[in-house]
Amino acid sequence: MDAQSAATSTGVIARLRSMLRGLLGGSSEASVTKRLAGTIFIIRVLSAGLAYLSQILLARWMGGSDYGIYVYVWTWVLLLGSMMDFGISASAQKIIPEYRTRGEHALLRGFLSGSRWMTFLVSSAVSVLLAGIVKGLSPWMGAGEIVPLYIGCLTLPAFVVANTQDGIARSHDWMRLGLMPQFIIRQALIIGFTAGALALGFHLGATVAMLASAAAVWIAMIGQMIVLNRRLAGHIEPGHKAYDFRGWLAVSLPILLVESFYLLLSYTDVLVLQQFRSSEEVGVYFAVVKTLALVSFIHYAMSATTAHRFAEYHALGDRARLSAYVAHAIKWTFWPSLAATIVLLALGKPLLWLFGSQFVTGYDIMFIAAIGLVVRSAIGPVERLLNMLGHQHICALAYALAFVMNVVLCVVLVPRFGGHGAAAATSISLTFETVLLFWIVRQRLGLHVLAFGKR
Repeated sequence: MDAQSAATSTGVIARLRSMLRGLLGGSSEASVTKRLAGTIFIIRVLSAGLAYLSQILLARWMGGSDYGIYVYVWTWVLLLGSMMDFGISASAQKIIPEYRTRGEHALLRGFLSGSRWMTFLVSSAVSVLLAGIVKGLSPWMGAGEIVPLYIGCLTLPAFVVANTQDGIARSHDWMRLGLMPQFIIRQALIIGFTAGALALGFHLGATVAMLASAAAVWIAMIGQMIVLNRRLAGHIEPGHKAYDFRGWLAVSLPILLVESFYLLLSYTDVLVLQQFRSSEEVGVYFAVVKTLALVSFIHYAMSATTAHRFAEYHALGDRARLSAYVAHAIKWTFWPSLAATIVLLALGKPLLWLFGSQFVTGYDIMFIAAIGLVVRSAIGPVERLLNMLGHQHICALAYALAFVMNVVLCVVLVPRFGGHGAAAATSISLTFETVLLFWIVRQRLGLHVLAFGKR
């Protein structure tokens, strides 16, 4: 019996080792993708933990009103900062693989430096313009919002360059370099700076919190730039640089439309809620969104890992390889997202309580908001597939229609139902967007992009 038990244990251990080798080892495309996506997901989970901790601490240290103002301003930074790079951070995953495949090294070298200078200069000019708009509108703004908005304008150029560098790093499979500065180092610095301000006796209002956030964004971006330049110097041979700004923009601007409408769709609920409800209610809703962020991270991980490979396989004309890779990406987006949603809903009340006892009132909103996230995960990162294969315009149209629907539904539902209405509007819009994208991919590419059903 002992010998039989030992043999059984050895067999179980061998199977577990085989499973781990399948997940973590191997050089196949599926194994590499799972490892890279796993790396991104772990970084985003750690980031979520830090962000969650920072939001909990800020909510407790600042109070409901100041925290609501900070959330409102930071949402604008996230929204505008993600749009002001012309879509370069996303198009880099198309442009860089194509230059490498075609051997256009001069253009590749030019893009690696020129894209960052271009986004920095233009975002700086736009930030000055936005600061002027804040000044012009200041008589109609709350007194506590004006200075934080100015600081938000100061933050934008660094935020934009960091996004551009993220896209460049991901195109070389340097996932940690692309994501760690933005999602780990930046969050840690925000916690450290705000805790330091509190320890020094400063009143931790929205202004001080935004100053801490601005400093964190700039420091993380500069550190990332130094390391990225060193990596590129050892990876790309020195030589002549060629700049095709018009060509880059021709690829990037349609992708920017897609990214912009997606971001607007993501942030419309918070921005509309701020117009019709109190800052305290905005804070509660934001806590709900942060709690469900883990589901979005899975989608983000697969999108960040697969986009440049979609472009590469398309450039090589390998449709069979592309189709199999798309199916793999969808499967590894949906099922983990569904599992994460179930866990988060089960633990929702204690997680919200960490923000403060008053935040538990948002628990039932979580169920409404989760619907849209799960539905969207069922088709995986198909928006990146469309962008990488040259169907940016139709993808942008789908997002635009979903965005318009979200705005209309938010304006109708938020004044009466508050956070519940915002969550319902967003979930309905995400469901509509998912159906549109599924139909577009089916018609344009002939691919079945649902995680289940007949292929």
